[in-house]
Parts: sequence; C-alpha cells; structure tokens
Amino acid sequence: MTLRVSSILLLLTLDVTAQTNSVPAKAVPARSVPAKNDNSVYAELAKAPPKAAARRNPLEHDPDAVAAGGKLFSQHCAECHGDTAAGSKKAPSLYAEEVQQATPGALFWLLTNGVVRRGMPVWSKLPEPQRWQLVSFIKSLPPAPPPKPNLEQTPQP
Repeated sequence: MTLRVSSILLLLTLDVTAQTNSVPAKAVPARSVPAKNDNSVYAELAKAPPKAAARRNPLEHDPDAVAAGGKLFSQHCAECHGDTAAGSKKAPSLYAEEVQQATPGALFWLLTNGVVRRGMPVWSKLPEPQRWQLVSFIKSLPPAPPPKPNLEQTPQP
C-alpha cells in the first residue's frame, strides 16, 4: 500500500513520457490521493509526512477495535461528522473515497494533528490506542457509493 501511494505521488510530480509515440504526457492526479496544494477538505490527508503515512495500525486485526472506535466516534466525532459519519455542514463524510483510500497512518496523523483552520480538533491528548481504534472504525466504513447517473425517462409509445 505504501509503495502504491509513493508511486502515485511520484507520478503526480513528474512528467511521464508516453513510450508509444514519444508524446509527453502529464499524469492525471488520482482522486484518492489529494494533492498537497489541493483546497478540498480532504487535502490534509496528503500532507501527512511519508513516515507517518507509512505507519501500520497495530489494532488492525483486533476484532474489538472497530466497536471501541465506534463508541469513541459517537463521543468525540459524531457532533461534527454526523451520527453515521456521512458528514454535515461542520465536517466532511468519512465514507468519501479520499478517506477510505488514505493509509491508516495518514488517518492517525490527521487525528493527532487536527486541521484547526477547518475546525478539526487536535486529538493528541486522546491516548494513542484510542486514536488507532478510531482509525479502525473509520477504515471499517464502506466506501461511498458512486453517484447514480441521471437517466431521463422517455415515454414509450
């Protein structure tokens, strides 16, 4: 996973030359990896230092971590992210592809450091195991379904 994220970031920063016809091509930024200068609410995930983003969740195989993280979410996060984590006017959805594709280490880093200018509190005073439980809960959420196409219905004769 770390290698994939590193590879994507490398492609985003370099021009890639197409081998078939030697026409320079620019890499298209992947939606799941926000650019560091992106102004979206998810851009902070890309600002996690590589060492932090590469951290593995020590509780990833702990069956109780998701439930404990859900309780912590209800206590500390639901007020802004909504009871179901689908987002609100105060905070974004945690079902978003950008969140679900983020590494556990990047999520842990964001929880630890917050995004104060956007209203995300710093949770560094929350014990580290509890922050990892929150990461387990967030990663257990299903990704957001793709938007449904707007199909106009035409009357049939």
